Amino acid sequence: MANALYDKAREKFLAGDLSWRDADIKVCLVEGYTPDTANHEFLEDVTDAGGTIVATSGNLASKTVTGGVADAADETLSDVPAGDPCEHLVIYADSGMPETSDLIAVIDSGTGLPITPNGGDIEVAWDSGANKIFKL
Repeated sequence: MANALYDKAREKFLAGDLSWRDADIKVCLVEGYTPDTANHEFLEDVTDAGGTIVATSGNLASKTVTGGVADAADETLSDVPAGDPCEHLVIYADSGMPETSDLIAVIDSGTGLPITPNGGDIEVAWDSGANKIFKL
């Protein structure tokens, strides 16, 4: 699979029901997950599909939306417990409850992925190219 937006997120962005700029956007590091971008809609779908959320960021800072391109400041996942290799970063809008937190994007190809946590911090440096985190 390649980096992708979830179909339901695309629908919600276009309908005005999801805002990159205004929502509490977070990223989590996941292992053992098989993404289904056509059908998965909420964060609970990640764990229901066998994924384990290993670490979660705080709210992404300095979010921008210039030219239909989503970007934010790089993020640090702190004190990530040592464990199995993690294949995915999942970006979502945090509602406070996994059953209503909208999935936005899944990233499985990028520098450092997959990564095996060793108990330290993991730096998430977003792409500095034209499409940054993602482009609608």
